[in-house]
Amino acid sequence: MVTLDVRPQLLDALSALRDRVAAARFPLPLAGAPRARANRDELLAQLDDYLVPRLRQPEAPLLAVVGGSTGAGKSTLVNSLVGRKVSEAGVLRPTTRTPVLVCHPEDHHWFSSMRVLPELGREWLPHGETGEDDLPSLGDQGQRVLRIETAETLPPGLALLDAPDIDSLIADNRTLAAELICAADIWVMVTTAARYADAVPWHLLRTAKEQRATLVTVLDRVPHQVVSEVSRQYAALLTKAGLGDVPRFTVPELPESAWGGGLLPATAVAPLRTWLTHLVQDPAARTAAMARTAHGVLGSLDSRLPELAGAAAAQYAAALRLTAAVDSAYDSEYARVRGRLQAGAVLAGDALKRWRSFPLDCTARELLDALVESLGALLLCAVTAADERIDEAWRLEPAAEAPELAGHDPAADHTEHRIGLAVRRWRRVLEEYAEEEARDLDRSVAPDAEVVAALVATALLGGRRARSAGERLAERIGAHGALRLRDRAARLLSDYVDRVLHTERERRLAPLDGLEVHAEPQAELIAALSLLQKER
Repeated sequence: MVTLDVRPQLLDALSALRDRVAAARFPLPLAGAPRARANRDELLAQLDDYLVPRLRQPEAPLLAVVGGSTGAGKSTLVNSLVGRKVSEAGVLRPTTRTPVLVCHPEDHHWFSSMRVLPELGREWLPHGETGEDDLPSLGDQGQRVLRIETAETLPPGLALLDAPDIDSLIADNRTLAAELICAADIWVMVTTAARYADAVPWHLLRTAKEQRATLVTVLDRVPHQVVSEVSRQYAALLTKAGLGDVPRFTVPELPESAWGGGLLPATAVAPLRTWLTHLVQDPAARTAAMARTAHGVLGSLDSRLPELAGAAAAQYAAALRLTAAVDSAYDSEYARVRGRLQAGAVLAGDALKRWRSFPLDCTARELLDALVESLGALLLCAVTAADERIDEAWRLEPAAEAPELAGHDPAADHTEHRIGLAVRRWRRVLEEYAEEEARDLDRSVAPDAEVVAALVATALLGGRRARSAGERLAERIGAHGALRLRDRAARLLSDYVDRVLHTERERRLAPLDGLEVHAEPQAELIAALSLLQKER
């Protein structure tokens, strides 16, 4: 048997490319994201289900996938080619739920393993015990399976696969049909005299043309009165689409096909059966058909991979814009908070009232309580303003409509609580600093540490209005002690302010980070394609 000469380096490059494709993700709802996800899934299906196994084992039987729209007569056609009922056919739609693969008994081992269509489980029953109602299906158990039948009436080296409708009302069936077609050496597209101009089959025909797949079309259920006219019009449409050289077969409308339950006469499918038999029995024709589809998929990567890479780049660019909006908002609010602290904005309202009545009508603890509350309010106001700016900027970004970004953020409900904890911890550490300074004084009576803490806090947060706080502090612990404590307290305050705003910034970025949109996929896809082109 003639085989393809495939070098190990090509398979290695193809495997590396496959991994890069699988790693590419498009979670942000950009205009091209649905197409990118569909293209990635289709490409993975072709690599896993067809190209890699075909290049690894070119001697394996040819797989002809029979696809088409609802009611095209695919199952009846497969049954008639085999010569017995192997796939359920009928007037109820959709009929084909579990895909059925039929091959010669000698070829059974090629398909009972996971060589192709590894995502589908396998099931088979001895000849004579099959029946669609006896078998699990996608709708029965929620699992996807491939039913394998054997028939000695098929020539060795050929397998037929009856796929679900490509326009099925059931979304899972449509997805499965697309995956099965991606596994084909030969695409057998079935349409009818009434629906040959519909958009769905033509989409598949154009895809097959773009990928240079080995393709054959079947015009089914054609009334004998109009067979010449319909065939002529269909041929004209194929020629206009650049598919004039595609083999065409016509199956007349017969009583056996009217209800979808019987077998067509052997003469009705003889031309198609003869064509398929010649394809697998003639070494040159077999190799040409196999190589055409394989090389077509390989060649299509030259345009499909850059398109995926472009979509990945668009995702990363959108993620950068969303991140920049967060950074800009929080950077702006951080600068505003620093300015407000330097201006002594914390010493206002109740805190200022408390300071003016300290120590006669206000204790050190009450003054610290008021300062902590005012500092917390300043930070909460900054975070709220930053979030509002982010929301306003994100409303202009379609990418921000991702459910992970647009949904309610439970962490935002606890922002006030987190800020309150942070400022109270700052106060506790500040009080510990004050106790250390008071304890180290060489005096018989140490000043009250809480008073020292209240004075240094007021001096830090009060600006010009709190000059006297620094003077009173120096009177109690000395000029050097006051300067040292104030420097330590200033660094502590800066650290806690940084920590609060950093935590809230990360809280806004966390859902975006969770989507894992990075820069690497674009470069990795292009690099993998470049390596494959070199080996090819």
